[in-house]
Amino acid sequence: MKYIYGPIKSRRLGLSLGLSLTSEKICDLDCIYCQWGSVGKTVLERKQYASCQEIIQELNTWLAHNPQKAQALKFATLSGLGEPTLNTCVGELIGQVKNITGLKTAVITNSTLLGNPQVRQGLLGADLIVPSLDAADPEIFKLIDRPHPGIEFNQVIDGLIALRKEFRGLIWLEIMLISGLNDDSRHIAALKTIIERINPDKIQLNSPVRSTAEKNVFPVGKARLEEIRKIFGDKAEII
Repeated sequence: MKYIYGPIKSRRLGLSLGLSLTSEKICDLDCIYCQWGSVGKTVLERKQYASCQEIIQELNTWLAHNPQKAQALKFATLSGLGEPTLNTCVGELIGQVKNITGLKTAVITNSTLLGNPQVRQGLLGADLIVPSLDAADPEIFKLIDRPHPGIEFNQVIDGLIALRKEFRGLIWLEIMLISGLNDDSRHIAALKTIIERINPDKIQLNSPVRSTAEKNVFPVGKARLEEIRKIFGDKAEII
């Protein structure tokens, strides 16, 4: 299948069926830790990279062939190969998936387009949004996430703050911590200040364990991860 994958069992979502909104990696970031590897270019244009009809047709086929697996699902998760909010049909897809499956919907996003009111409006029908934030300043953002030149770091932060004001579902903010890049005390303190402004329901700390787009990308040790978790407080957890 081009757009449906899984089900995948995870600690945070349980058994989830994944939906990709592109048939290949299309993203506005080129993160050094991406498990899909680097495609050497970024894309900022929002358009219908895959039609809602195509994705729903494939979903219906999967449901028809996997009735028992479907009954065990906890979430339908919009994520996949690239950034789901680059697809202009993301809002329509959330609504149709909920109507067809009766499942809660989660959206995993890199947060870059949340400064766009149309993007935020399209996400309001979801039950859970998992946005990411790996940096507290533009320099670290460029170093780790390698954004499209049209993306401004401050707009990403403003978008996350605006999302919290408008979205009534859950927001679990994910932070990818990389040894020697964004795990020092100064940067963690700056991140904490920004996160307090965003006010997510959870802060989920992650570190690379799979193969990454670039070499010499190392995970943060367990002891340091635990120290950072304590700094962020009761909302934080290591995933």
